[in-house]
Amino acid sequence: MSNLKVKTMAEVAANGEQVEYLFWVGCAGSFDERAQKITKAIAKILNAANVTFAVLGTEETCTGDPAKRAGNEFLFQMQAMQNITTLNNYGVKKIVTACPHCFNTLKNEYPALGGNYEVIHHSQLLQQLLDEGRIKIQGGSFKGKKIVYHDPCYLGRANNIYEAPREVIKKLDAELAELKRSRAKGFCCGAGGAQIFKEAEKGNKEVNNERAEEALAEKPDVIAVACPFCNLMLNDGVKHYQQENKVSVKDIAILIQEAADL
Repeated sequence: MSNLKVKTMAEVAANGEQVEYLFWVGCAGSFDERAQKITKAIAKILNAANVTFAVLGTEETCTGDPAKRAGNEFLFQMQAMQNITTLNNYGVKKIVTACPHCFNTLKNEYPALGGNYEVIHHSQLLQQLLDEGRIKIQGGSFKGKKIVYHDPCYLGRANNIYEAPREVIKKLDAELAELKRSRAKGFCCGAGGAQIFKEAEKGNKEVNNERAEEALAEKPDVIAVACPFCNLMLNDGVKHYQQENKVSVKDIAILIQEAADL
């Protein structure tokens, strides 16, 4: 990502500089090839909007969310304390992340352990940048397309963030469609609660296929997501129904990056 002008907090500190945001990348955004595209899209958008930011790079470790959801509180606290020490050493005040799981953990569970930060989700920052005119979409490649939005559990039901991602999609001059199960009555993609890291239990249908089927029933051009795990699960669900050539699954950051031609 060196060509994207991404600095590490270590570089920023060594130069005596300050940045507005620490961009928390998360495990999916760091290591998964499909989610890396979301990370790059956010970096391009922040650079285009002249938002100063830096990443932790190799100093970033897992927030501890999967360990906590899987019931290992001891491991969670070990991972959290390591991150809090790093963040506090750099004097981090504001964090932006594309992962609702990281967002929820950093925002709601780190304060009890001494990690107090202003944490926002990338959908909130994208809405702000678009509203302020710092990112402009002229025409846009999604104009007139039908986009259906899937609410990530940890963004919607856990943190009541429903409007920001929808407002971002509306800027595309697209037709925003709602799933039958949406907002507070949304349905999981199948990855949450550390489920993505374990083998599926016995049942009649995979959760991600159930959700993909529901989304495909709306006959959209695009299924929009705001979580790297939802992105992976719904992409796999669309492929299961062999619809990947007709319907794309895209994070809202990629929608904005493509529409703004960044």
